[in-house]
Amino acid sequence: MEARKTDGFLIDAVKRHHPTAIALSDDLYAHPELPDQEFRSSRKIVELLREAGYTVEYPYLGYETGFRAVLDNGDGPSAAILVEYDALPGLGHACGHNAHCAMSVLAALALADVKDRFPGKLYVVGTPAEEENGAKVGMARQGVFDGMSLAMMIHSWSGGKHVPDMDVLSLQCYLVEFRGVSAHAAAGPWNGHNALSAARKFLDLIDARRECFTSDIRVNGVITDGGKYPNILPDRAEVRLEYRTGSQGKMRLMDDIVKKCARGAALALDCEVSFTEGFEGFSDMVCVPALEQEVRAVLEGMDEPCLPSLPASGSSDVGNVSYHCPTIQPLISLCDAPYALHTPEFREETVKEPAHRAIATGGTLIASLIYRTLTDEEFRRRVYESYQAQREEKLNS
Repeated sequence: MEARKTDGFLIDAVKRHHPTAIALSDDLYAHPELPDQEFRSSRKIVELLREAGYTVEYPYLGYETGFRAVLDNGDGPSAAILVEYDALPGLGHACGHNAHCAMSVLAALALADVKDRFPGKLYVVGTPAEEENGAKVGMARQGVFDGMSLAMMIHSWSGGKHVPDMDVLSLQCYLVEFRGVSAHAAAGPWNGHNALSAARKFLDLIDARRECFTSDIRVNGVITDGGKYPNILPDRAEVRLEYRTGSQGKMRLMDDIVKKCARGAALALDCEVSFTEGFEGFSDMVCVPALEQEVRAVLEGMDEPCLPSLPASGSSDVGNVSYHCPTIQPLISLCDAPYALHTPEFREETVKEPAHRAIATGGTLIASLIYRTLTDEEFRRRVYESYQAQREEKLNS
C-alpha cells in the first residue's frame, strides 16, 4: 500500500491541541494513580472533553474512574477512541500510559474541531485498571463496543521504530484449591490426605504436558497456600495458575487440560479440587490486516519508520474489545533507546522532547484512521471483511 498523507485540516487541528496533550501527559507522569484509583487523572481528561463539546457519562458503567464521551453527528457509523491512564505500583507511568493517554485525547480534541466533516458517532471511552483487572474486559462483555466500525488506541513503545499493531495472547487465571484431611505427619500420616501433595502433583502433571504445547502457549503457577507446619499434613492447598494462548480455540483446549491435570492429581491423592477465576479472562487479539496496512500507510505518509508486526507475547484487555468490533493498537516509539516497558528508564523517557513529538505522531495516526473510518464506506467494508475472516479463524483454531 502506498504512503497516505493525512488531510491538512486534521494536521492543523492536531497542532492546535498538541500543547494541551503534552501538558496532560506530563501532569499524569507527575501524579501517577494506581488501577481503579485514577480519580484525578480521569477528572482532568473528562474536563478537557467536555470543554471540547463532548457529552460525557462519568462515572461510567459502574467504574468510578471510567467514562464515555460522545460526539453525536446523527445517523452513520460509530467508532471509539480508547483511553488508558493507570500507573504501576512503585514505578509510576513506567508503561507509558501517560503518553498514549495524551495521544488518544489529542485525537479526540482534534476530531472535535472538525466534527462537521464526518457523520455518525465518535466515542471516547476511558478504561481504568489496564494493569490489573482491565475495565475493557467488562465493558466489552456488556456490549459497549458492539456494532462499532473501529475501536482504537495506541500503546507506548521504544527503539525508534513503530509497529502497526500490538498482538497479544489470551490470559486465564484460576485459583485451584485442593482439600484433603489433616493428620499428624509422624504419628498418623496414614489417617490423612495431603492436599499439598495433590497441589504439587498437579504442577508436575502440567509440566509433563509442556512438551506437547505449541509455541504460543504459556503456563505459570505458584503455590499460594501449602499448609502451616511441617508436622501436620495440610488439609488445604491452593495454586494460582495463569495460562496464555494465541487463540480462543487453544484457550478452550488448555482449559480442558488444566482441569484434567487438577482432577487427576486430586483423584490420586484422595482429595477434592475446585476452581475459582482469579479475574475475568483477557482475550487474544483479532488482528485486522486491512487496518494494519492503513496504519503503515499513514505512518509512512508522515515519514515515520515502521517495523513489521511482532509475535504476540503479553496480554491486554484490548484483546477483549477485538472480539466485538474491528480493533487496532499500534505501538508508537517514544525514544530511540530500546528500553523495556515497566522500567524506571522507560518512565523517564515519557516526558522528554522525543516523547512529546511522538504524542503528535500518535494523535495524528488515531485521528486519521477514525476520520477515514467514519467517512469512507468502501474502507469500512474492506476492514469488516478482513476482521470477520480473522475473528472466525481465531475462534476455531
